Amino acid sequence: MKILVLGSGAREHAIILALLAEDAGHEVLAAPGNAGIAADATLLPLDAEDPSAVTGYAFENDVDLVIIGPEAPLVAGVADALRERGIPVFGPGKAAAQLEGSKAFAKRIMDAAGVPTGKAARARTLDEVAAAIDEFGAPYVVKADGLAAGKGVIVTDDRDAALAHAETYLPKGGVLVEEFLSGPEVSLFFVSDGDTVRALSPAQDFKRAFDGDAGPNTGGMGAYSPLPWLSERFGSEAAFVAEVTRDVAEPVIRRLDAEGTPFIGLLYAGLILTDDGVKVIEFNARFGDPETQVVLARLRSPLSRLLLSAASGTLESEPEPEFAADAAVTVVLASEGYPEAPVTGRVITGTDRAASVDGVHLAHAATTASGADLLATGGRVLNVVAVGDDFTQARERAYAALGEISLDGSHFRTDIAARVAD
Repeated sequence: MKILVLGSGAREHAIILALLAEDAGHEVLAAPGNAGIAADATLLPLDAEDPSAVTGYAFENDVDLVIIGPEAPLVAGVADALRERGIPVFGPGKAAAQLEGSKAFAKRIMDAAGVPTGKAARARTLDEVAAAIDEFGAPYVVKADGLAAGKGVIVTDDRDAALAHAETYLPKGGVLVEEFLSGPEVSLFFVSDGDTVRALSPAQDFKRAFDGDAGPNTGGMGAYSPLPWLSERFGSEAAFVAEVTRDVAEPVIRRLDAEGTPFIGLLYAGLILTDDGVKVIEFNARFGDPETQVVLARLRSPLSRLLLSAASGTLESEPEPEFAADAAVTVVLASEGYPEAPVTGRVITGTDRAASVDGVHLAHAATTASGADLLATGGRVLNVVAVGDDFTQARERAYAALGEISLDGSHFRTDIAARVAD
């Protein structure tokens, strides 16, 4: 197939690597891509957020499938434009993408579908925020209602900090104040054709910048999959997945369909396992980053077939995806100053040595080529992805590979998946 992947991060690189691993002769194109993606796919000078540009290229060049990686093109309506021209696209339309683009919309859908989630109040003024956080009490949870690149959430015991966070995002569309929920978090992806859903394997990510879950929230500093500790509570990972499919994914997909906004793409459920049961923290309308990097590293079913069947409305005929029993870990290498003020433009060395470590591959997040040099162009620069027989081996491989990479001032967490290592 000729497949066009929209996006420029490690998530998109992971998708491309999974497509190429099928060894099916796919012609993979990417827009805009990055230096790492350029080694594996043909880069196109397309604006991924321009519905007309993307649709025109796909139509004129007989693209068989478009995969939309990040959220911005979804909210811009790129999937809608492609579907109007009859081009198979994996990604929800603009209306359904509000599930991520608006926290308030997501809460309304969850309430209507009977999906378990925390209490929330939408606020448009600072006085409304103050009233809501006083009602729910500390720790205070304040979320930007719209897209915020993974940085729009604050969880704090400091009332002034909560109000200051709200003040930042109120002019951008309001905020949501939520009750604090306590428990381990799980990311679970569902492929949907608007009717049928197929679950992928659970993962857990690490949002805080530094070891021990210290520091500010980030877009994600690492992840691992599978989650062996789920069996302690649910009997098996499969039982957990079945429960969330039944109580969360299927009701939401049915509700969106009933409202005339079918969800065709990747439903990302951010979950928390509270003493009162599994509850939804948030939904995203695309593959999560960095969880995708570990989930797809274990996928054994052909990704292209799974996504094309969702885009074509034939997911019901596809079997449940299969995953290797291997352990997968990814650790993010971040630029100095990330997430507040990342320093960019610095040279990265040692990537070839890192990628030569057994069981390791690199997913580029924010890189560009400048002559013979590889430069960092953003906060999260590289994902070191390692697969092993168990988490001890996967972690050893990941951190051995990180030891080969040099980027002045960079930092990474040293405790990714430490709790599940033997």
